[in-house]
Amino acid sequence: MNNALIIGQYVPGNSFIHRLDPRTKITVVFFFVIVVFFANNVPTYSLLTAFSLLCVWNSKVPLQFILKGLLPVWFLIIFTFILHLIITNEGEVVIDWGFFKIYSGGIIQGFAISLRFFLLILTTSLLTLTTTPIEITDAMEEMLHPLKKIKFPVHELALMMSISLRFIPTLMQETDKISRAQAARGVDFRTGPIKDRVMAVIPLLVPLFVSAFKRAEDLAMAMEARGYQGGEGRSKLRELHVGAKDILVLISFVLMLVVLFLLRQ
Repeated sequence: MNNALIIGQYVPGNSFIHRLDPRTKITVVFFFVIVVFFANNVPTYSLLTAFSLLCVWNSKVPLQFILKGLLPVWFLIIFTFILHLIITNEGEVVIDWGFFKIYSGGIIQGFAISLRFFLLILTTSLLTLTTTPIEITDAMEEMLHPLKKIKFPVHELALMMSISLRFIPTLMQETDKISRAQAARGVDFRTGPIKDRVMAVIPLLVPLFVSAFKRAEDLAMAMEARGYQGGEGRSKLRELHVGAKDILVLISFVLMLVVLFLLRQ
């Protein structure tokens, strides 16, 4: 498995997280993404971090594999931290180099925002790592089912999002393959003036778009050959059921939210 990017990949397993109903996982992740912005002190951030690490541990997906798969976004996390060091002028001066000063508020705020970013990516990645695209499609279709009353294309939307998730690692692998081929032909993406480096990306983007359209066409032909006519009248191989473990997870998550809001200052 290519570890360049884990978002959109699925790791087969039989862990506690794998066996949860996909609707439960989507619900928890959805509200976690919202709640993470309510953390405002050390106890609340510690609680969210502990919850995320507990989910990783229960998923049985190696933390080393997840961290390695998040390497492409570490640059954004580090850049966010450095940006807050530069632009935040609150608190006491920690480092004074005359023309450049680092304040305690910049360190705190940069660390907090970077941690939020990391937790968001970690939990959303864990959803796709422990849930198959078919399960995500079925869960989203079930959760958005009330919208069918207003003729909203729920099935098509769920299918489209599921396919998009699956295409992320595929396109990343294709990008890596094309960039290696272009580098072997003498194209330099990493050195030289910015203008030349931007122009060097064009030989990478053109075959990538061609490959993406080709894959989309092949997928459309395969679905048509299998008689796909939309969601009307389609039955499901596996029915979704909310069990005791799902209720336990939802209750635990609600309790965690209550504790978090009590710890807020």
